[in-house]
Amino acid sequence: MDTRTAAAQFRTLHQGPQPLLLPNAWDAGSARLIEASGARAIATTSAGLAWARGYADGGALPVQFLLATVTEIARVIRVPLTVDMEAGYADDLTAIAENAQVLASAGAVGINLEDGADPPEVLCERIGATKRGAARAGVDLFVNARCDVYLRALAPPERAVEESISRGLRYREAGADGFFLPGVTRPAEIRQVVAAVPLPLNVLVRAGLPRVSELAALGVRRISAGSGIASAVHGLTRRGVRQFLDTGTYDAILDGAVPYAELNALFGERP
Repeated sequence: MDTRTAAAQFRTLHQGPQPLLLPNAWDAGSARLIEASGARAIATTSAGLAWARGYADGGALPVQFLLATVTEIARVIRVPLTVDMEAGYADDLTAIAENAQVLASAGAVGINLEDGADPPEVLCERIGATKRGAARAGVDLFVNARCDVYLRALAPPERAVEESISRGLRYREAGADGFFLPGVTRPAEIRQVVAAVPLPLNVLVRAGLPRVSELAALGVRRISAGSGIASAVHGLTRRGVRQFLDTGTYDAILDGAVPYAELNALFGERP
């Protein structure tokens, strides 16, 4: 799929009758398996990707490793790819624009950008820089603005909805195409945000989040697994290793494993 077609398809996926479900990948292998399992688009998890490269999450990953992983993922999938760019992997707006340009050139048609502990005007500037950089690559980039009010408790609980809506409206004015509000789980609060911010709302899988059917009824347009699947895989790895080392048995390694031939076939020649 060429980038122009992928970008248009990715935007359309936010407008369908059901929310876009994104089981986030962290490398080319996980991305290809997720695609083969039926995902309509692939998103990266910054945490899972950083861990796979031997770095902590939170901006520590050298951007060249992010670019290398995105290039590897784009080579093996045929569905749209959106990339978690954290806060841009730079402070300078020129550098953020350059990062967006190279990621878009590598195959990304969507980007997540987060505000974190910074004032909202900082993310507004970064949204503009990211759009400019992607435009130089000829990509109509879908910028998903992540608001960390809930995730980082940036406002008292009684003001969390109000502050989130305020930021969402500012990010829309700055050019964001989507609004990501990780940490929100209460239906009434989700409904308020959907009604007030005219952008597709993205929520994050976590304990207490309503099931997909209820989120769809509330107006949520996108649901991300985030680092959850990567964490689950690492949990399985630890259980299997401990059982192998401590008891000399193999059940945790063998139960539910994807057969070798099936996995290997995913990376054969594709049309």
